[in-house]
Amino acid sequence: MDLRLSPSAGSLINRPAAALPPVQRGAAPVAKDESQGFSTALKGALNSVSAAQSESARLAREVQLENPKVSLEETMVAIQKAQIGFQATLHVRNRMVQAYSDIMNMQV
Repeated sequence: MDLRLSPSAGSLINRPAAALPPVQRGAAPVAKDESQGFSTALKGALNSVSAAQSESARLAREVQLENPKVSLEETMVAIQKAQIGFQATLHVRNRMVQAYSDIMNMQV
């Protein structure tokens, strides 16, 4: 299954390009600091999903209040981004729980 995003879909991500670490093809990303690890990346991803959900809820509320500065299209895109982020987070959580269960069921 190929999960690559097209260049036009890259603009939907809330992070500016300067905030993303440079990734070289074929090389694993290296943390600049020992304190930056999996837990930091996971917290950042969860905060990003939470921010997307908050933004979509705010936009939906503004559309319901008939704010002329907020378009329905913008709101629908924000809701879809939040939904996709939540689904991805749910899949990661399920995989982590499955991996934990597999490790705990291993015979030593």
